[in-house]
Amino acid sequence: MEADLRPRPVASTAAAGSTPPPRRPRSGWRDRISRVEVRWSPYLFIVPFFVIFAVFGLFPLVYTAYVSLHDWTITGAGEFVGLDNYVTLFGDPDFWNSVYNTLGMLVLATVPQLLMALVLASLLNQRLRGVTFLRMGVLLPIVTSVAAVGIVFSQVFDRDAGMVNGLLGLVNVDAVDWRADKWSSWSAIATMVNWRWTGYNALIYLAAMQAIPRDLYEAATVDGAGKVRQFWSITVPNIRPAIVFTVIMSTIAGMQLFTEPLIFGQGSFAISGGSLRQFQTVSMYMFEKAFRDFDYGYGSAVAWMIFLLITVLGVVNFLITRRSR
Repeated sequence: MEADLRPRPVASTAAAGSTPPPRRPRSGWRDRISRVEVRWSPYLFIVPFFVIFAVFGLFPLVYTAYVSLHDWTITGAGEFVGLDNYVTLFGDPDFWNSVYNTLGMLVLATVPQLLMALVLASLLNQRLRGVTFLRMGVLLPIVTSVAAVGIVFSQVFDRDAGMVNGLLGLVNVDAVDWRADKWSSWSAIATMVNWRWTGYNALIYLAAMQAIPRDLYEAATVDGAGKVRQFWSITVPNIRPAIVFTVIMSTIAGMQLFTEPLIFGQGSFAISGGSLRQFQTVSMYMFEKAFRDFDYGYGSAVAWMIFLLITVLGVVNFLITRRSR
């Protein structure tokens, strides 16, 4: 067979894969605009948040501090009194009573709530039938109006016709006046809070649990560790950041507790937390001074004390959880 000696067409430069022709350099102003865009565009994206925070967060905080230094009434700003409102506040027994009530309800609401959320999240993390429906169901208390929750639980804990006292009567226990003293009222209000927020915290824990590698559980099973040992040795340490988050957020929410005790305390003593102030929280005391007695200067001082208490408790929680790692 003879070889084909016919001339073949030479491939073009582009088809041969040679170096393409050099691009024309961009003009100077376009290059400068590009550098400015790369450098400053991230800041432009976060500017709206800081603007909204400054208007609705920082300004009210600073302005409240300014009002707290004046004898401010419904008619407007009065004379500058300096720290007199704070001096009076530190010697006010009603204020410290409200702090005591708030901390008591905070403990009764936060500790059982987070423990129940941890157990509930562990159950929802199992392979159960209808688990998606169950996960959606735990969100129902969150979307329920807090006013509706307060009204319903006020009837549930009613002294004469309440469901709880009815159940106690079945086991020959005397009816309890849930609004009469501190511990009974604290327990009733904490029950409202726990019912509403346990599911929310459980979903946070559930999301953290599902991020744990399954290999850890398989290795623990091979080593002979049971479910309880796996829970405390693998699950809890790996969801510690979620636990820290829920503890801090529950502390902040507990220090601002307002609507549940307000609706629970029906009648003319609602804002006072009962006739003996047995379940008045710090937020209720601030509202009473500012919007019932129209002493805005003193009420602003109470508001700033709430802010400082939340800050101190948040720092303490952070330090405790960090040291326990």
